[in-house]
Amino acid sequence: MFLPPLLTFVVFFVGILIGSVGVGGVLLVPALKFMGGISLHSAIPACMLSYMITGSVGALIYARQGTINWLMAKKVCLGALPGAYIGAFLLPFFPADILELLIATLILASGVNALIRKSVGPQSTQETEKNTPLLVIGLVAGIGSSLTGTGGPLLLIPILIWFKVPVLVAIGLSQVIQIPISASATLGNLLYGEVDIKLAVVLALTMVGGTLMGAKLVHYIPVDSLKKLVSYLLIGVGIMMLVRF
Repeated sequence: MFLPPLLTFVVFFVGILIGSVGVGGVLLVPALKFMGGISLHSAIPACMLSYMITGSVGALIYARQGTINWLMAKKVCLGALPGAYIGAFLLPFFPADILELLIATLILASGVNALIRKSVGPQSTQETEKNTPLLVIGLVAGIGSSLTGTGGPLLLIPILIWFKVPVLVAIGLSQVIQIPISASATLGNLLYGEVDIKLAVVLALTMVGGTLMGAKLVHYIPVDSLKKLVSYLLIGVGIMMLVRF
């Protein structure tokens, strides 16, 4: 199975975004639907499976750079695992339009908040963990990801930035959380639905190169510039979702 050239480029670019700023998967399902003519029922399960690969690759690169706070990652993932199951259970009962509006508002508000907020002094690991309800954040990210078909970073990064977690730490955590969320969602899809394995493999192979590139490049970007980049991207995605709504 091969993707059209333009769609292949878009999927590769999504990989760069996932590897560099975490937020990027939100673009994948619409691209597959509108550019590839792939139904949502095939696109979402395939995307969720592919995120397991991109998350593993991204986590490996960030771990080698010493960017991942594993104490925080453990708590976030522990919350995300049951959250993904809860989201799968709630999906048939949750109005999709209301959910999309809430997520778009959260993303837009977080981007604006990060952009206008002045930088504060760095916190120690203990202070960051104490001031951030990581289990709850992981739970919310897991539920929201299952309901929307995203891999986790779309919700996780805005919430972490809202709680003043350093942006590079937030992006590192977003790489790790993709793994349990995609695993939980894929298990549910295999048990109760269908997963296009061939499409998932093609997506994963296409995105991995971009994820590797993005994960390496981001460690050479100044922190202030990275913060602005993430903020503008969140604002852009939030506006795009609200306009579509």
